[in-house]
Amino acid sequence: MTEAAIEIRDLSKTYAGGKRALDGVSFDVPRGEVFGLLGPNGAGKSTLINILAGIVTKTSGSASIWGFDIDAHPRNAKASIGIVNQEITFDPFFTPLETLENQAGFYGVPKVKRRSLDLLRAMGLEDKANAYSRTLSGGMKRRLMVAKAMVHSPPVIILDEPTAGVDIELRRQLWDYVRGLNARGVTVVLTTHYLEEAEELCDRIAIINHGRVIANEPTRALIGMAQEKQVVVTLDRDVTEPPANACFEKVEAVGERSLAITYRKDRANAGEVLAAMTAGGYGIVDVTTREADLEDVFLNLTRAANG
Repeated sequence: MTEAAIEIRDLSKTYAGGKRALDGVSFDVPRGEVFGLLGPNGAGKSTLINILAGIVTKTSGSASIWGFDIDAHPRNAKASIGIVNQEITFDPFFTPLETLENQAGFYGVPKVKRRSLDLLRAMGLEDKANAYSRTLSGGMKRRLMVAKAMVHSPPVIILDEPTAGVDIELRRQLWDYVRGLNARGVTVVLTTHYLEEAEELCDRIAIINHGRVIANEPTRALIGMAQEKQVVVTLDRDVTEPPANACFEKVEAVGERSLAITYRKDRANAGEVLAAMTAGGYGIVDVTTREADLEDVFLNLTRAANG
C-alpha cells in the first residue's frame, strides 16, 4: 500500500486567547518507517499528537490515520493508533495484567484475541503481571505504558518522549523494542529531546518550530545539511601563533600542541586543512575528526527559524 500511515494537510490550531500552536502544518508519515518528530519545547508537537488522539479539536486543515480521516471516521482513526504519552497514567491499584485487560476492553478487543501476557512478556514485565502497578519502578511504569498502547494491535504507534527520565540501560531496551515493533510492520512516530536517539532510530525526521514544519527529510539527508566539520590536529611542537588560512572557518587551541580547526565541507576538505598546516611548517603527529550530527542541524535550523 502506498497510502501514508499518517497524512496531515494544512493543520492549524489556535487556542482561546489567540495562541497559535499549529500554523499550516503538512507532512506524511510513510507506512512501515520510524518517523521522528522533533522541536523545541512549545513548538506544537504535543498539540499535534493530541489532535491525532482526538483530545484536542483542530481549528482547520485535515488529518488521517491509516487512511481514516479523524473527523469523518473517528472510531477507525482511533483504532489505528496507539499513543504513549509523556505522563504516566494508569490506576495504581490495578495490576499490570488488569490494566491491559481493562484497556483491551475499552477498545472492544474480544477476550480470545487479547494478548495481555504476551505484551507484558515483550516488555519484560511478565513477573510483575499481578503486582500492584504503584509498586513498579519508573522504568517499568514506562514500559507498561507502551504495552497499554499496543493492546488493540494498532498499525501506528506514537511514542511521546518515551525515554524521558529513564536510565541509559532502559533507554537501550526501549530502543530495541522500538526496532522490534517496526520490524513487525508497526509504523512508529517518535518525539524525543535526545537527538542521538532520533539519529539512531529514525528513517525520516520532521522538525517543527513555532507551529511550522521547518524540515522534513530522510535522516541521512538531514545530517548531510550540516556543512561544518572539525579536525583536531596534534602538532610536533608548541603553537605560538595559530596559522591563518582561507579554508579555516575557526581555529581554537585545545592544548599546547593541539588545534581544533573548523571548516565548511562545501569549501574545503580535510586534506586541504592538513596541507595548510604542513605548509606552515608544522609536522602533524595525530589527527581526529568530528562529523556533524543531528544536533548541529537542529540548532542551525531552529536558530534560522527564530531569526
